[in-house]
Amino acid sequence: MRSIHLSKSLLASALGGVVLLTGIGAQQATAGQTPMVKAASVTNPFESRFLEMADLIAQSCAPDVSDSAAAAPAAEPSPDTTLPILVDPVPLSSEESCAAQRHQARISRAFSGTGAASYTDLRNRLMKLNYPPARMYRMPDFSGEPRVRLDLRVGAERLALEVTDLGNSVMVEAFGVPKDVKVTEVRLVPQLDAPTLGH
Repeated sequence: MRSIHLSKSLLASALGGVVLLTGIGAQQATAGQTPMVKAASVTNPFESRFLEMADLIAQSCAPDVSDSAAAAPAAEPSPDTTLPILVDPVPLSSEESCAAQRHQARISRAFSGTGAASYTDLRNRLMKLNYPPARMYRMPDFSGEPRVRLDLRVGAERLALEVTDLGNSVMVEAFGVPKDVKVTEVRLVPQLDAPTLGH
């Protein structure tokens, strides 16, 4: 009788352990699924703020209905090679040129009279203007001054910027990037007499 009572106690303990383990397993499974759902629904805040800004700029540059018949110039087909090569920039559409001017004005105003002390300073200040770090590409310094390219392409757009520090201001040059080409692979000739020096 005593041994039966002991067996029942052990059985109850064992069953309790199974229930407890099952409960823990269920919690862990649920806990394991929750972050996956959250990760899928949460977007990069830098990219989200940039896309909101880019959308506002695009709306302000949207053409009139009468201008919608004008076709944008076609991008050159990308080369069939995986080796990095330098390519020429492509022309920007009227909407992209308008958006470029808005971005150039924002950046030039932010750096007017100060410039950037280093690449890190340039990068951090561009981040404060809602340009995500994932869209920034460090370029070789120009005459000892930091330089960065911004990939502003959204969808089929081709807009990119090159921001070069000039000591007490920055030069912001807009250019078009062909499809499937990195912004660092576009050949640009620096134009120090550009009208976007931020004076």
